[in-house]
Amino acid sequence: MESSTRRSPACRYNPRMSAQPEISSTPALADAPCRDTAPAFGPMPRRRTLQVRVGRVLVGGGAPVVVQSMTNTDTADIKGTAQQVAELWRAGSEKVRITVNNEAAAAAVPHIRDRLAMMGVEVPLIGDFHYNGDRLLAAHPACAEALAKYRINPGNVGFGKKRDTQFAAIVEMAIRHDKPVRIGANWGSLDQALAAQLMDENAQRAEPWDAGRVLREALVRSALDSAERAVEIGLPRDRIILSAKVSGVQELIAVYRDLANRSDYPLHLGLTEAGMGSKGTVASAAALAVLLQEGIGDTIRISLTPEPGQSRTQEVIVAQQLLQTMGLRAFTPMVTACPGCGRTTSTFFQELAQTVETHVRDKMPEWKLKYPGVENLTLAVMGCVVNGPGESRHANIGISLPGTGEAPSAPVFIDGEKAMTLRGEGIAQAFVGVIDDYVARRYAVAAD
Repeated sequence: MESSTRRSPACRYNPRMSAQPEISSTPALADAPCRDTAPAFGPMPRRRTLQVRVGRVLVGGGAPVVVQSMTNTDTADIKGTAQQVAELWRAGSEKVRITVNNEAAAAAVPHIRDRLAMMGVEVPLIGDFHYNGDRLLAAHPACAEALAKYRINPGNVGFGKKRDTQFAAIVEMAIRHDKPVRIGANWGSLDQALAAQLMDENAQRAEPWDAGRVLREALVRSALDSAERAVEIGLPRDRIILSAKVSGVQELIAVYRDLANRSDYPLHLGLTEAGMGSKGTVASAAALAVLLQEGIGDTIRISLTPEPGQSRTQEVIVAQQLLQTMGLRAFTPMVTACPGCGRTTSTFFQELAQTVETHVRDKMPEWKLKYPGVENLTLAVMGCVVNGPGESRHANIGISLPGTGEAPSAPVFIDGEKAMTLRGEGIAQAFVGVIDDYVARRYAVAAD
């Protein structure tokens, strides 16, 4: 008889189940949230973490995985930045990070927040600070107050003796304004002093680790040690989120498994510098899906490089689709469509699938207000009768279009039963009408 449970792959990386890394000074928590078993189907139980409030958004502690995005405008451009933040928010971003890199950017932040409020956009703004964050926050208290969270990279917050002073200054500002902090280590700007220390320690080992393993340890230690310094300064532990971003899929999985087993802070996932188009999308999905399946991750960002002329909102859409296809959240009705074959030489079914996708996404802002629960709707647009009827029955609404040489009729299935057959030139418009009518009927009671 097949067992109903399975061992969590993440537990292979649990320091409590194997020898502790000799160069690590950060002990595993006694109640580190690794799970020895997990359900035989579906994602593993979410990792237990502290819960952090970012504006009105809850992160960790059992809250749904949050979608984050980032602007690429000059923050000093108040109108342009507010417009892009609004676009990201309307696309579904629940937090938006903006760069605060100079005096003009810091001065603009409260005006951006006010402009967004006038637009009816309520989304937490996260300040991305690097080399001069301590000075900017001190010089612009209105900026410090307007931001919902500060992001600190321990690798470039300062150098030498200034590092601890500048880090402490930002943390003290967070305490003063009651703001949470994300401590985000990044292998592109690693704390070189820590890396050198760990390399020296590794050289003394009887069996030295390879350089990649030392690098991963440096990232983990940079995040964990910085978090503990923040706590020592006076920042409550439930005001800290951690991240340790790399651009390699396997490296990211290994680093976050380690972080998950050695702390109970909420974790922000993201493959940094993922790249453009399909490469960036596939790489991000490959890395984040593994971690999310193991219950690791409390907030995510898909760091796509926009193609020329492409909307910044694509990273939000990809993040939502990743969470929804994995069954972790529901954002918008999902459309199942066949890939096409020799039976579907016409492009009609492709065009209909695109029409339905566009229609649903365009209608969602209105539907979300009028029809709670509509995000769980499932749709199927199939190109012929081979798998079409079966897939259509699995969806709330499905249509099976005529294949090459088949009669020009399209059976429509609603909640598993054949409801009608559409014919003629207006199939697309008629099917969209069927969807609209179903939404109004199915979710009207919930709306009242």
